[in-house]
Amino acid sequence: MLIRDVEVEGRAGLDVRVGADGRIAEVGRGLAGRAEVDGGGGALLPGLHDHHVHLTAQAAELASVRVDPAEVRGLDELAAALRRGGPGEWVRAVGYHESVAGELDRWALDALVPDRPVRVQHRSGAMWFLNGAALRAAGLGDEGDGRLWRQDGRLRGRIPPVPLDFERIGRRAARLGVTGFTNADPHPPPGLERTLSVLPQRLLVMGFDSPTKLVLDDLTLPTPDDLAATVSGVRPRAVAVHCVTRVQLLVTLLALEQAGPVEGDRIEHGSVIPAQAIDRIRHLRVTVVTQPHFPMERGREYATDVDADDRAHLYRCRSLADAGVPLAAGTDAPYGTHDPWAVMRAAATRDDGERISPRQALDLFLGAPEQPARARRLRVGAAADLCLLRVPLAEALDTFSADVVRAAYVGGRAISR
Repeated sequence: MLIRDVEVEGRAGLDVRVGADGRIAEVGRGLAGRAEVDGGGGALLPGLHDHHVHLTAQAAELASVRVDPAEVRGLDELAAALRRGGPGEWVRAVGYHESVAGELDRWALDALVPDRPVRVQHRSGAMWFLNGAALRAAGLGDEGDGRLWRQDGRLRGRIPPVPLDFERIGRRAARLGVTGFTNADPHPPPGLERTLSVLPQRLLVMGFDSPTKLVLDDLTLPTPDDLAATVSGVRPRAVAVHCVTRVQLLVTLLALEQAGPVEGDRIEHGSVIPAQAIDRIRHLRVTVVTQPHFPMERGREYATDVDADDRAHLYRCRSLADAGVPLAAGTDAPYGTHDPWAVMRAAATRDDGERISPRQALDLFLGAPEQPARARRLRVGAAADLCLLRVPLAEALDTFSADVVRAAYVGGRAISR
């Protein structure tokens, strides 16, 4: 394939040839041959890689009712959303936060929808709320408050599955220029890699590929010694440790110091990183894969949910980059937006002292799957996983609008055009 008249690394009017092996064969001016693609002067970039995403949950979201704060306000609107569908039909709702209509449990849901099974997922993805009909239908009895914390494995097989349209997820991401995903589920079910093979993007699946995902919760937090033993047990594989509180981060850093870091170790989210922890992270050379859009998407809720002492340390970008900490980003979809351009825009426009440059924001999604903080560049010999823009890069970085994406290619094969 020959792509004519594109901007590559700031150089306009270049042609790019892709070889039969799916790699960049030539980059130059006036390359011989008939152009299959006229780039029209737009920028040609490495394809975007979403470094933290939950693909099964994304696909399930498409068959669910959204009840997040942006969609639903108050008990009346929540009840209306949950009453959709026919009698006896299960309702699966996602994105709930207490700011919508307060705390949920089985009795609160029974008051809204008493006659059909309802399950509502908290926005964090860690909690399910089931009404009485759902508990009975799932064979979980008629006891308890219907609040199931990290019990997806227990629910699996007890509740009817929802249709999972992975092909739609792949098409939607391709239109955004996404050519790769890192699936960040901690316990991927057997056969997931085969299931996800319908996606046109390249995949790194934690749990099957390195790194190994480790999830920490404050209520069941291991000691640093115990976590170090767990980390040592999976070596030489890297680990990706879910850290959303300062105590989780501290335990992780102590454990990695004891076990010894290896290349590829990651901190997922890094939701709260106190300033005094930055040098320890840099010393360990651990990559932080963060979500800089969350303070903007969830600012109203964070103002009440997050401890005042933690608000200045949320989802750092600039302070990490300035300190030399390897940094990358993921959307965390469906628990955040699926649009990496919106994440970049948030990183480049936030007003809390953690703003980074537009180019740094773009690089958050240009890293290689195994090395998220090492931004790929379009070079001869590199895989032809490409994102073609309609406009030069400087214009695209003015708005970070996904509308600038014209086409995406994986190994030189068009996945969106």
